[in-house]
Amino acid sequence: MNIKINIKQIGERKQKIAPISFEYDPVPHTVRDLIIQTVTICVNDFNKRVRAGEENANPLSETEISGMAGIGKIAFGINYGGREYDFGKAAENALQAFQDGLYRIFLNDHELEELDSELNLIENDSLTFIRLTMLAGRMW
Repeated sequence: MNIKINIKQIGERKQKIAPISFEYDPVPHTVRDLIIQTVTICVNDFNKRVRAGEENANPLSETEISGMAGIGKIAFGINYGGREYDFGKAAENALQAFQDGLYRIFLNDHELEELDSELNLIENDSLTFIRLTMLAGRMW
């Protein structure tokens, strides 16, 4: 199932949000399943980039360079340390952070509040993850 997740564009100073398609198989039936599957997709993508290394780095466009320059850091998205994420730790941290209220999840315009609440996802639904900051720090 294809779900669109709203993500802040890296390097954009103007809080620009763009929907990115995530493919979920199997379809998550609870918020817990949704978080675990989302973490799995992101960790697998990150680890694939680590394994690919510098040889597969794409050149940055002028738009990407100017956007990153605006926030003060221009980066190619390469993990020079070569360390992969541990899926178990990442999933555990994501679930704990949700329980602690460090981020919120919205399905279309409805907030998902409980880990074990049922989901009724349909093709092309829109998810938004919002990281909350406590009085200081960056919003995104």
